[in-house]
Amino acid sequence: MFKVGQVICRQVSSLNIPIVLRRTIMYSLSSINPDEFKSVQYTTKDKVAYITLNRPHVLNAIDENTPREVFQSVLLANDDDRVKVIVLSGKGKAFSSGYDLKKLAETERGVSLASQKMPWDPYKDYKLANACTQAFMGLWKSYKPVICKIHGFCVAGGSDMALCSDIIIMAENAKIGYPPTRVWGCPTTAMWVYRIGAEKAKRMLFTGDLIDGKEAARIGLVLKVVPEEQLDDEVERLAKRMVNVPSNQLFFQKQVINQAVESMGLEPTQRLATLFDGMTRHSPEGVEFQKQAAKYGFKRPVLQRDSGEETPWSHMNSKL
Repeated sequence: MFKVGQVICRQVSSLNIPIVLRRTIMYSLSSINPDEFKSVQYTTKDKVAYITLNRPHVLNAIDENTPREVFQSVLLANDDDRVKVIVLSGKGKAFSSGYDLKKLAETERGVSLASQKMPWDPYKDYKLANACTQAFMGLWKSYKPVICKIHGFCVAGGSDMALCSDIIIMAENAKIGYPPTRVWGCPTTAMWVYRIGAEKAKRMLFTGDLIDGKEAARIGLVLKVVPEEQLDDEVERLAKRMVNVPSNQLFFQKQVINQAVESMGLEPTQRLATLFDGMTRHSPEGVEFQKQAAKYGFKRPVLQRDSGEETPWSHMNSKL
């Protein structure tokens, strides 16, 4: 489940060759066929690669295929000399509603590794969650710039993914946030603090509130906000400003800026966030939230969670 790049790594993991050469070979893309993708659509046109989340019937909820296919799409774009820029978006009414809680929360404990039977194994959970974190970080580590186009909802795991992009353009009426910080979640890519600073990040993550595009732009979470009907054109204009810049120039600028952020402790912060995400799903409150989802369907406890009113888990005493 969520096995990032396995098909590539498998080809070279047992070869006795220098590590630098091995890493080069691992990026051989002969076995990646985007026509076989189940949850993501990959296309190219006019020097731009388009990675489109493709589960519109569930508001592009993230399933077991999404992280891997996003990661593999980035590999394809990086390997294509015709591509200069990547555009990430979602098909249908939203960018992404986050992880698919119907698959992850409505099942009995132990069916999904996201909610193990107790006592739980943090090692197994970390392997699962970190695979997703590293897949989304493929956007951040991409050799080529990634522009994210947000419309509709971009929440929970969807925001984890979007905030790994280099530049975000958002519709005025779109909503972004991480409601699971109220219970059953911690943003594993941990990009909030690096984009908007400690105090604003705490404001967002202590409440789990959603904000619209205008507010997201005001606090610096996204680059620019436009009316939804202008969103496609605005993203295309920005991409076209980049496509005739040499790829090495784009790469150099991105690496310098990324290094500045990474030197502030991005990787260990993500490691801690990924561990804590597992804890939130296996704490007494997290277990109760999942029980409610399994009993009534995930929408009921989600509405309770986001209402701000007392919930069945509000006064439980956590013992992690």
